[in-house]
Amino acid sequence: MASVFAGLAPDAYSPHALHDSERMWPETNCYIDLWIEVLNSLRLPPEAMLGFTMGQDFEGDQFTFFKVSLDDLEALYGIRCTELAIYDRIERHVAEQIRRGRLCLIEMDSYFMPDTQGVGYRREHGKTTVAINRLDMEKRELDYFHNGGFFHLSGEDFDGLFQLHLTAEDLPFLPYTEFAKFPDASPSEDDIRQTARRLLPFHFARRPAANPIRAFAAVFPGQVEAVAERPFGFFHKYAFNTLRQLGANFELAGTHLDWLSREFGDAAEQARRISEVAKSVQFQLARAVTRKKFDPLQTALDPAADAWDAIMGLLEKRV
Repeated sequence: MASVFAGLAPDAYSPHALHDSERMWPETNCYIDLWIEVLNSLRLPPEAMLGFTMGQDFEGDQFTFFKVSLDDLEALYGIRCTELAIYDRIERHVAEQIRRGRLCLIEMDSYFMPDTQGVGYRREHGKTTVAINRLDMEKRELDYFHNGGFFHLSGEDFDGLFQLHLTAEDLPFLPYTEFAKFPDASPSEDDIRQTARRLLPFHFARRPAANPIRAFAAVFPGQVEAVAERPFGFFHKYAFNTLRQLGANFELAGTHLDWLSREFGDAAEQARRISEVAKSVQFQLARAVTRKKFDPLQTALDPAADAWDAIMGLLEKRV
């Protein structure tokens, strides 16, 4: 059975160091985590793509769900990724692209994904992105990249993932799908590093005009008070889209700056400070929701806001 990366086995797969359990945020969001592991499988440095972290903003009800741009993937690694039109059964499209050595990235339902055991698997329907490396229609099984690893599913999970129960009278299953075309030869790490350094001023120029953490801090206690009135499961959704996206983004920013050059070491430390504060405040958030005491949240984010100002000041001198 054809696969994009031959010889890759879920039970012997070693995730990239960016997903090490010792990191503050071992997983970030499904799209970036997936690309980290795809690049890992290509033996390319995922640290190079993380310049987008400079542009994260507070969007009023959430922090930017950060993603690497498709232009950056091509500039850095020669990978061309674009939307795949879905007009037939999705699994037929996927099989055709795998046969051509192309990787399909598909928005699917985590309810049918066993790697989300204890979170979404058979408990809650949720949108997430996977990349399918191997697909076997006869055996009803596939191997896929998702979050911080590489996994296998089969049987009823396979049927559910591809909505094989649908009849001709049902609405069709048409998920958003991208597919990646890989170059015949990858660029060297030196070339990748030079390109990443060239892209940094572009991403830095896209930074928010005002401190996004201060904007979040101004509404944070009120938002948490409203979250406390919702069922407790809503807390996890709120925390994921606010503090986790903030903390994970800036932990990756610190990694990117360290990887680029030692000259950015002080800015990288400030980025990690934001990540640490976000992690700490997430615990405070849980306590506030449980106890319904919100006053301690008024100043909880101040150290992170100060660190954001420090990063931008340091980089403005060097970028």
